[in-house]
Amino acid sequence: MAGTRRRTAIAALALGALIAFAASTSAADPLPSWNDSPSRTAITGFVERVTREGSADFVVPSERIAVFDNDGTLWAEQPIYFQLAFMFDRIRELAPEHPEWKTQEPFAAVLAGDPARALAGGNEALMKLAAATHAGISSEAFDDAARQWLTTARHPKTGRLYTEMVYQPMLEVLAYLRANGFKTFIVSGGGIDFLRLFAEEVYGIPPEQVVGTSMQASYEVRDGVPTIVKQPELDFLDDGAGKPVAIHLHIGRRPIAAFGNSDGDFQMIEWTTAGPGARLGVLVHHDDAEREWAYDRDSHIGRLVRGLDESAERGWVLVGMKDDWKSVFPSKRD
Repeated sequence: MAGTRRRTAIAALALGALIAFAASTSAADPLPSWNDSPSRTAITGFVERVTREGSADFVVPSERIAVFDNDGTLWAEQPIYFQLAFMFDRIRELAPEHPEWKTQEPFAAVLAGDPARALAGGNEALMKLAAATHAGISSEAFDDAARQWLTTARHPKTGRLYTEMVYQPMLEVLAYLRANGFKTFIVSGGGIDFLRLFAEEVYGIPPEQVVGTSMQASYEVRDGVPTIVKQPELDFLDDGAGKPVAIHLHIGRRPIAAFGNSDGDFQMIEWTTAGPGARLGVLVHHDDAEREWAYDRDSHIGRLVRGLDESAERGWVLVGMKDDWKSVFPSKRD
C-alpha cells in the first residue's frame, strides 16, 4: 500500500505540471515557471516557427523530434548521480549476503561511507558496482528493487523523493512541445532500465521513447518461465559521441531540438543543430547556488566547459537557472 501511495504521489506531481500547463495555455502563457527572458523567447519562437503552416521553417509533425538528456537537464544530479545513489544503497542492502565485500574494493569503500574512494577506480570500479547491483537477476527482479528505492529513498539535501527532484520549468517544456505535435525522447547516460521505471509517470515519456546506457541481457527459461536476465557486461554507453549514434539506432530520425546541460551532451546537440532547416539546441546552466547548485567548469558531475565556450557562436540557447526560471522544483504535495 505504501508503494502504491508513493507512485500515486509521483503521478500527482506530473499531473499537476500538466494541469498547470493547460491552465497556462488558456492564459497564453505556455511556460509559467519561466521568466520573460531571451532564453524563453528563443524556445517559444522556435516552436511557433516550426509549427505554423506557411512558415518557411514549418516542420511536419512526423519530423518534430525533441531529445532530452536526463541527469542535470530534467532532474538534479548533485551530490552524485541518483542511479549511483541507488547502487550504493543496493550494495549496503546486499552486503549481508557478501561478507567478502568488507575487504574488497570498491565495495568496502561503499560500506564505509566513502563514495570518493569507491569511485577512485574509475570505470572498472563503476562496472563492478553495476554488475553487483544490476546483473545476474531477471529484469523483473531489477525493476522491483529499483522501483522500491524510487518510492522510498530521499535526497540527502532536500528530503524529497528523487522523483520529486525534477525541474518544473522542464516539465513545462516537455508538455509544451507535445501540445505542439512534438514527440519527446530521453537520451541519457543513465541506465535505460532504471529510467524506464519512472519516465512515463514523471515526464509523460513512455518506455519506448527512452534511450540510455544498457547492460547486456540474455533470454533464459528459468523454472519453466521465459525470463530476460541482466548480464554484467556493458552493451552500450550512451554518453558523448555515443548519444547521436544511439539516436540513429533507436529513433531513426535526426531531432530538430536537443536539450542538455553538460559537455556529455555536446555531440548530441551538435548533430541535432547541424541538420537543415530550423534547429534548436539548449544547454541548462547550473548557476543557482541558493535554489539548487552552482557548478560548471570544475565540477566532478555535469562538467560544462566546451558548451559554455561555444554555445553563443553556435547559436545554442544557454538557460541560466538563476535568471531564467521563476521556480526550480515542483511544489511538494506530501
